[in-house]
Amino acid sequence: MNHPHPLPAPVRHGGNLLAAARRYGRDPADWLDLSTGINPDGYPVPPLPADCWQRLPQDDDGLAEIAARAYGSAHALPVAGSQAAIRTLPALLPPGRVGIAALGYSEYAPAFAAAGHRVVPLDEADFSQPTLADGLDHLVVVNPNNPTGRIVPRERLLDWHAALAARGGTLLVDEAFADASVADEGGASLAAQSHRAGLIVLRSLGKFYGLAGVRCGFVLAPPDLLRTLAARLGHWTVSGPARAVARLALCDTDWQAATRARLRLASARLDALLRRHGLAPVTLPLFAWVPHAEAGRLHEALAHAGVWTRLFDAPAASGASLDAAGISTGDRPRLASLRLGLPPDREACWQRLADALATILPL
Repeated sequence: MNHPHPLPAPVRHGGNLLAAARRYGRDPADWLDLSTGINPDGYPVPPLPADCWQRLPQDDDGLAEIAARAYGSAHALPVAGSQAAIRTLPALLPPGRVGIAALGYSEYAPAFAAAGHRVVPLDEADFSQPTLADGLDHLVVVNPNNPTGRIVPRERLLDWHAALAARGGTLLVDEAFADASVADEGGASLAAQSHRAGLIVLRSLGKFYGLAGVRCGFVLAPPDLLRTLAARLGHWTVSGPARAVARLALCDTDWQAATRARLRLASARLDALLRRHGLAPVTLPLFAWVPHAEAGRLHEALAHAGVWTRLFDAPAASGASLDAAGISTGDRPRLASLRLGLPPDREACWQRLADALATILPL
């Protein structure tokens, strides 16, 4: 008799401030929430026209074309955040072996496993191997990676894509943090190549634009795949207000340039603050990743000070086995770490973090 696969453990994310408030008995308003990599000073949304609330969303409102132009791609499909694509795309790809970082955005593995793929967990060191795509049918690369900050050069990504596409496979590149990254300005993005068969690029308004609540992202891929995905998702997947905000934000190049400059300064300040307290962060424009043997203790101590961070204790992938659902299992070493997002651009917020660190990690 066949037994159903056990349900996977719930996927954890940052941003769970209400749960933290209940756990530690502190009012939600009395927290400095650094648990996500979302721009804390996001795009200033103006009042929206009444018809975007009253009408059904219009799929021909120009948003797809605006997004394609903004990202430098040939085609774009608006979706209800990257999450809608992550949960749907695996079922559109031939089942096979899919490589996914063991320490990365945790929605990919269960989504591919649920669609019948065999998930192959990858160590961070694997992404430096030119032959990584060998033996895989599909490969997921979050670039820059969340939380480790690892960036794979465009040339290596294109080599992996060529190897996968030659045998009918797919390279999926999640560029959720690319808008804010200096690496993107240097040409790490594959958006311009996303018309190629076997290549899918995801972009999002949630991180750089600080608009996670509107649930709007974009899939950049060949037109035939986008048509199939659109048919699977159905009509009106992105709300009218979200589409209106997205059109404004993607066209506001002055805000984008000023925000990139501001984020570079803020991330340098966060990096310096953490290093003054003996930590060794890997810092990107929107967050700092801090591997630390006592990450759990630091996370707990910061929480008691009203500073909410994201704790990672993901296993390293080496020697992993797979369960019947295709998700890695087994006794493996744990890599403990913290991720801290940027404080809001207010001195009181920065001082609160500095005071908490000074109490926990005296100079």
